[in-house]
Amino acid sequence: MTPLILLAAEKKSAEVTDWAARIGWLVGLALFVALVYWLMREGWKWRGTLQGDLPELPTAPDDPGPARLTMSGRYHGSTTAGQWLDRIVAHGLGTRSRVELTLTDAGLDVVRPGATDFFVPRAALREAVLGKGIAGKVLTEGGLLLVTWAHGERLIDSGFRSDRAAEHTEWVDAINSMINKTETEGAR
Repeated sequence: MTPLILLAAEKKSAEVTDWAARIGWLVGLALFVALVYWLMREGWKWRGTLQGDLPELPTAPDDPGPARLTMSGRYHGSTTAGQWLDRIVAHGLGTRSRVELTLTDAGLDVVRPGATDFFVPRAALREAVLGKGIAGKVLTEGGLLLVTWAHGERLIDSGFRSDRAAEHTEWVDAINSMINKTETEGAR
């Protein structure tokens, strides 16, 4: 009977949690996350500063004419044309948001609730294609309407996704026919 008593006496209770050390680690982790967030925010602001040469965004004319097409969906951002990872953040072009697009004879009106609206004049439109990605957003092939337009000295790709993706092809055809019509009128 003695060995059983010795075995019971040798058992130790579980160690008590060291709350001071645990709280210290949690505070350290929270400070690290805050530092990373602050650095990301400063990088975003620095990118906007580097793109400060981009002129102000045009606004829609008072009478743009009747709507040829309308679309509601999401604006996924703008990049330097042909460089789908070079996001443009100046003037709010990097801000994702809901969007209401209206195509008129005057150009493309981009209305973004909670973000800066802008207008792409007809003469600035260069091309519309179906794509699969733009900085920070990758979709299936043809899941994104990419509109290339000139602004200042830059060519910009802006990415839109309709709530009804079947509309994208109609938009590509309409924008490209507008561009071709403008080019043939200018050649006369």
